[in-house]
Amino acid sequence: MTDDVAVLGAGMHPWGKWGRSFVEYGAAAARAALADAGLEWRDIGSIVGADTVRGGYPGYVAGATFAKALGWQGARVASVYAACASGAQAVNTARAQILSGLADVVLVVGADAAPKGFFRPAGGDRPDDPDWLRFRVLGATNPTYFGLYARRRMALHGDTPEDFAQVKVKNSALGALNPNARYRKAVTADEVAASAVVADPLRLLDICATSDGGAALVLAGMDFARRHSVAHPVRIRAVSTVTPRYPNTVLDLPDIATDSAVAVRPAAETFRESIARAAYEEAGIGPEDLSLAEVYDLSTALELQWYEDLGLCGEGEAAKLLREGTTALGGRLPVNASGGLASFGEAVPAQAIAQVCELTWQLRGAAGDRQVAGARVGIAANQGLFGHGSAVVAVR
Repeated sequence: MTDDVAVLGAGMHPWGKWGRSFVEYGAAAARAALADAGLEWRDIGSIVGADTVRGGYPGYVAGATFAKALGWQGARVASVYAACASGAQAVNTARAQILSGLADVVLVVGADAAPKGFFRPAGGDRPDDPDWLRFRVLGATNPTYFGLYARRRMALHGDTPEDFAQVKVKNSALGALNPNARYRKAVTADEVAASAVVADPLRLLDICATSDGGAALVLAGMDFARRHSVAHPVRIRAVSTVTPRYPNTVLDLPDIATDSAVAVRPAAETFRESIARAAYEEAGIGPEDLSLAEVYDLSTALELQWYEDLGLCGEGEAAKLLREGTTALGGRLPVNASGGLASFGEAVPAQAIAQVCELTWQLRGAAGDRQVAGARVGIAANQGLFGHGSAVVAVR
């Protein structure tokens, strides 16, 4: 068990396609988080930036880029890149600085200006890069993998395209209630079924878009929080950033083959299951203690997989959980009360930070029409390319 870290402020720049610099989105989110915390930028002892690799050279030094945008004031700086897990890694870096005594209060910022269409590797020939290889060798875009995930669930567990569509219906209804979401229109199952096929069986409305956006958090030690009259803040209790184990027998982005299990017995759990387990163990809780979860719904089928990976139900039971309304607002354990990536789209370095923003507002009881009643414990989970685990447990 580690000491808790207080979340003093949470802020976002709304998601969309704004056509401006990622720095602008991050700075706006940072100012919103500082205002929420009741602090000035000059009060911050350290800033941690979650990097974008698509925003030009400044994206590789995101911490310093955001510090410059806010006004140089001498704060300690760090920058983190871990693909879609960048935000959780940035939170973890900030937490480590606070618990080690390097800083009393830390600003965490992530933002992106995503290209139109589906993500692809950066330019140039890189035959040692598995992300580059899957595009060059197989032509396997992200939606291709999402379709494979969906086909796997259909083959193993009997999930149907109608089940996948209901995930979108649930999340779009919640996104319609979120002022920071890009898509604020509830859709029907018929509208999902009528959208274009992208990677069979998934249709356009089954797959998240690419977006611009930003998110930020102000984190502090509990002593600092008490000195600033915050007696009962939302607290970060655990951050999981584990890597896979050999052999990894489930095909996963960006790999194009599984590890050999001929000589080595497969682990008892998959990579995503291990991400959640490590977070639960550190926090001293289990899935039965959760009030809500924010998960990484790159596709509707992938959200269902997270239900099982987080231990919300047994293997193959995710669609049943969905059909029973358990994961809807008002259900026993709402998932993606924010609207999820279905309603936001991907702004990669900001995503895991945005998940913690949503947990913060929910645990404060400040989520408005999408509030989860009596929320006390939440988990945010996603996964970054190249073996980056990402899960954060927050409590109130």
